[in-house]
Amino acid sequence: MAGPWLDLVATARRTAAEGLVVGTSGNVSVRVGDLVLVTPSGVPYDRLGPGDTVAVRLDGTQVLGTLTPTSELPMHLAVYRTTGARAVVHTHAVHATAVSTLVDELPPVHYMTAALGGPVRVAPYATYGTDALAERMLEALDGRTGCLLQNHGAVTYGASLDQAYDRTAQLEWMCRLWLTAAAVPGRTPSLLPPEEIDRVAGKLAGYGQRPADTRG
Repeated sequence: MAGPWLDLVATARRTAAEGLVVGTSGNVSVRVGDLVLVTPSGVPYDRLGPGDTVAVRLDGTQVLGTLTPTSELPMHLAVYRTTGARAVVHTHAVHATAVSTLVDELPPVHYMTAALGGPVRVAPYATYGTDALAERMLEALDGRTGCLLQNHGAVTYGASLDQAYDRTAQLEWMCRLWLTAAAVPGRTPSLLPPEEIDRVAGKLAGYGQRPADTRG
């Protein structure tokens, strides 16, 4: 578990370093087989070391570590039990949280909306750490890899810690973009139609580098 734990801690520290969380707000987890490694509750990320590993089963039973898991454990486990996620990132990023107080869905102001599966929904408010919050989050995540939590923050997941983090950063950027454009007096941001989001989704599926063709 040493390698995955250190990768998790590095990702958690990155959320703080890049301004996506303040203090001990937010949390990160990664799935390793049938176990989930997760950041502990109320411990600054810069104080976490190799000996602070926290691991739980999918039913929430703690099997490794003496520190208490994050209070948002129900939310993380709900994602793993219902999707193919290998990592989850939850933040209280300023722009994402601000948008969560204004709309029911982040307007599709940029084609990278497609990277999260479509327009990002806002899960209705529920007290942090509760099963109710986890249930509302799952509804907002249906068909998506990220959502906003009303008056709370954002959640994204991915096939790796890097992908989950990148989606969090992208979501925060899109929220900032919409807020900036919507703040211009007398102007309304143009939005992309569903068919364009679908078209971009297809292009993104083939985006990036390809392994070298070794067929000769």
